[in-house]
Amino acid sequence: MNIRIPAILLLICSLLLSGCNKETVTAETAATDDAAALEIGISFDSFLIERWIRDRDVFVSTAKSLGADVNVQNSNGDLQEQIDQIEYFIKKQVDVIVVVAGDCNKLDSVMKKAKDAGIKTMCYDRLIQNADCDMFISFNNEKVGILMAESLIESIPEGGDIFMIQGSPTDQNVDEVRNGFFKTLEGSNLNVVHKESCTGWLAEPAFYYVKEGLSDHRDVKGIMCGNDDIATQVFRALSEEQLAGTVILVGQDGDLIACQRIVEGTQQMTAFKSVTEQARLAAELAVKLGRGESLEDVNKTMFDGTYDVPYVELDPIAVTKENMDEVIIQGGFHAQEDVYLNSQ
Repeated sequence: MNIRIPAILLLICSLLLSGCNKETVTAETAATDDAAALEIGISFDSFLIERWIRDRDVFVSTAKSLGADVNVQNSNGDLQEQIDQIEYFIKKQVDVIVVVAGDCNKLDSVMKKAKDAGIKTMCYDRLIQNADCDMFISFNNEKVGILMAESLIESIPEGGDIFMIQGSPTDQNVDEVRNGFFKTLEGSNLNVVHKESCTGWLAEPAFYYVKEGLSDHRDVKGIMCGNDDIATQVFRALSEEQLAGTVILVGQDGDLIACQRIVEGTQQMTAFKSVTEQARLAAELAVKLGRGESLEDVNKTMFDGTYDVPYVELDPIAVTKENMDEVIIQGGFHAQEDVYLNSQ
């Protein structure tokens, strides 16, 4: 009996110690999980434009690699739906709200409400006006317009009439692109004779806008397209009129179908924006914002109509047939076999 008691006591102590160790590990794990449980809500205007799928995937994967959870919402071009999504993020008390705005002029109130609730806010690609957001990341959109105009001037040395089929009038970037475009056209012999805008970035109306323009200006020399999706509809209209390849097209975004047209000779240029780099940087900045870390590398601001917003600016690149391989293929944006699919 005296031999068994110490053995039993030893067993009990062993179990108690084991239990204590287990509790300590569990507490440490919980603390680690809490520290990593940063939550980011991101609302996209829509996924109509090809690039936004890539932006979403890179943003989510980068944020997750940094220990953040991402709640992705798609407003499908509906302003009220986007407001409701931001309200949902506020109610959920996420750490950071990132918005690809459908209407840059009508989200200021709800974004300020998010800030008042102690949530960090970021404008992605499009600057929400008068919202005093904590961060804005985008490309130099005025330079996009400059690259488009330079390409048309170089490709049409004899001068002539050109069309502008622009993006959504509620997108602040469209104004910036237009400013750069007209500034560069000054002093050239190109004349804008037909202008239209694709509301909500819906590309299909561009087909009919070009048809209307051609009824009065059959000898058009070039067309500035708000993006490559719009350029696809412009190309369709020109093809029906047997003008594809003779009218110079310029666009932006580096969509696969646009890159295919460029190597085939039916589109001159796309202002390429490395959305992979943009999404990666945006995710890193969002995580820093959410954790209250310093953003010492952010040294620019962009005026939103009322406030100077900290701004990270990226540069677009003019992609033509000459540098397609170097920028698009070697850069890993599109595969060579896809770009040259119709040219082999």
